[in-house]
Amino acid sequence: MVRAMKLNTTDAIKQSNHERQGNLAGSRASGLELGSRHSKGANPDSPAVPNIQTIKAAHKATWEAGDFGEVARTIEGFAEEFMGRLPLKAGAQVLDAACGTGNLAIIAARRGCNVSGIDIASNLIVQARARAAAENLRIDFAEGDAEALPFADGQFDLVVSSFGVMFAPRPHLIASELRRVTKPGGQIALANWTMEGFIGEMFKIFKAHLPPGPAGVPSPMEWGNEATVRARLSEGFSEVGLTRRLALMSYPLSPADTVEFFRKYYGPTQRAFATLNSAAQDALRRDLVELETKHNISKTPGTTEIAAEYLEVIAVRG
Repeated sequence: MVRAMKLNTTDAIKQSNHERQGNLAGSRASGLELGSRHSKGANPDSPAVPNIQTIKAAHKATWEAGDFGEVARTIEGFAEEFMGRLPLKAGAQVLDAACGTGNLAIIAARRGCNVSGIDIASNLIVQARARAAAENLRIDFAEGDAEALPFADGQFDLVVSSFGVMFAPRPHLIASELRRVTKPGGQIALANWTMEGFIGEMFKIFKAHLPPGPAGVPSPMEWGNEATVRARLSEGFSEVGLTRRLALMSYPLSPADTVEFFRKYYGPTQRAFATLNSAAQDALRRDLVELETKHNISKTPGTTEIAAEYLEVIAVRG
């Protein structure tokens, strides 16, 4: 059942949608609370994040919970389409940052690239290595922090991340590290969920049900906002291309069962439910099922199909 799930992209949505903005505060980095709140006028990218080591520990625990490998299988189709738009030349040096179980890295290695992958979750790196070994692919997978990449300056021709680095707690460090490890003339390519899309709505539901997240951590959905991304990549990058696209996520499960699938396998959802008492869990589940049902465009009974918006970011290192 799970292996039959798929996610594919469609054409970019209309340019008018590019200008929409929001203020959802949610963070994969917090581990439990998926949102943070900022005082009026606060800099959302402020380097000062109190208790950063505690936040990072929770971040790691969140992504080691559940079994993200099951979820990653549902987005292999998306990974093929995303990487298909990038220059994967044989011999190119490619980094998959916040690689999870290696969807993007595996594709690059199949094309003859020299590939590295890094993720904060040790169990996901174990799965990524097993996948590479099964295909006899040589990929340097390592546990590590995307905010402090263990690579040399200018080492990579291409740095990619699919719904990964957007969840790190300090975006100014992510932008700096992406710039540092990319060769002049090389590219970075990111896929980031947007505030206005389905995933953004899901985070709003989590924010409504959970305590505020850690102070100083901006919403990961800001990586899906064009103005924010341009500002973050204003130093050291040129030709910043931003395209909103739709990802079609299909599950051979009802909306209610799809929620249970993520509750079982997806660390952030699992940990969110774990923070709540029974009545609060029921309320969260009810709202998530309602969201899945509202956005379900499948015509086949007992299945779920959701069009989720994301921002594709492709920038050249100056």
